Amino acid sequence: MRATLHLAPGKDKAVMRRHPWIFSGAVRKIVGEPQEGDMVDVVAADGKWLAVGHYQSDSIICKVLSFDTQQVDETFFRERLQSAIAYRERLGFFGNKKDEFGVVDNSQFVRADTGVSLYDSQLANVFRLIHAEGDFLPGLVCDWYNGVLVMQAHSVGMHRLFPMLTELFVDLLSKHGIKSVFDKSSATVPGGCEDRYIWGDEPEEWEICEQGNRLLINFYEGQKTGFFVDQRENRNLVASLAEGQRVLNCFGYTGGFSLAALRGGASYVETVDISKKAIELCNRNVTLNFGDGASHRGVVADVLKYLEEVDNQFNLIILDPPAFAKNHRSLQQGLKGYRNINQRAMEKIRPGGLLLTFSCSQAVSNDEFKTVCFTAAANAHKQVRIVRQLPHAMDHPVSIYHPEGEYLKGLLLEIE
Repeated sequence: MRATLHLAPGKDKAVMRRHPWIFSGAVRKIVGEPQEGDMVDVVAADGKWLAVGHYQSDSIICKVLSFDTQQVDETFFRERLQSAIAYRERLGFFGNKKDEFGVVDNSQFVRADTGVSLYDSQLANVFRLIHAEGDFLPGLVCDWYNGVLVMQAHSVGMHRLFPMLTELFVDLLSKHGIKSVFDKSSATVPGGCEDRYIWGDEPEEWEICEQGNRLLINFYEGQKTGFFVDQRENRNLVASLAEGQRVLNCFGYTGGFSLAALRGGASYVETVDISKKAIELCNRNVTLNFGDGASHRGVVADVLKYLEEVDNQFNLIILDPPAFAKNHRSLQQGLKGYRNINQRAMEKIRPGGLLLTFSCSQAVSNDEFKTVCFTAAANAHKQVRIVRQLPHAMDHPVSIYHPEGEYLKGLLLEIE
């Protein structure tokens, strides 16, 4: 029999609004002895059943899978996965989108400047397939890499389900040519696990394509699931802005933004990252696409220190740092970090230059990030225009009940 979380009086409002997180402070008592990852029921103070989800010994004590009185079984997960896959199929992520008459129709996803489809499978074959709460599967992230499915669990309960989920994915994705399934959960599951292939072929390195750029992916060593899939549409924007520009890509990792800039006609691109392995792979990616003579330089350095040495050399700067505020306890320190790097970039960019700046910290709100950029501009004594707000890509949907899922904040700024 499942354990039950009994909420304190008045603590059921968020659940009634279908928010998928139950916080430990809302729980009055626990009936039973649930272990990490067990399925538990959630009931109101008056005993009314509210939800079922995975138990975890954390401030988020339960991640809700269903608010309906249905069996959370293999059929349940098959339907959820089918829904997520169908959403990506409708948008053309697996190939050209067809209308109800079977005619290819990608017009709504075509870039006006180049006429290129954002989701043509010949130009892009990597995207997010399951976006946790955004696909109503909290604790599960899955990315598609040209036939390799990378699964990442953010809860013990979801990780326990990987054998069943793998079987379902292999069945549901067979028509799309699934080749392998990789478990990339060592850094995200409490207690840890081994990153490894759990089905199919086991390539040490894999090649993907994004907007015509070829990239080499190492699933064992790569950050996140191997690549920063969420920035695809913002990389497309960089390509459209880069012609003739000198571009500095800070926290550049393996060079996604740098390749986009070079593809867009940048006169020179510099990629800076503190990781030597990341810069080595970035240089390989540049050579793979543009040869040994590409106008690109990879630099292993601390970004903030490196920006001290740059002065009016670049008129397009990209700041895409790791999460400086991983939780609310580190929020103030994180905001300080964002302010410092933005101020430094604003001070060093050429007058009239464009700055693309991002925060992937879920703990940082849109308003807080704008305030950080306002403070940085004021401290740098610069006139700054907000040209565009930059969210994550369309394969990262956000549940209307879970606004926290809108973790990526970005701004395109003009610095006078």
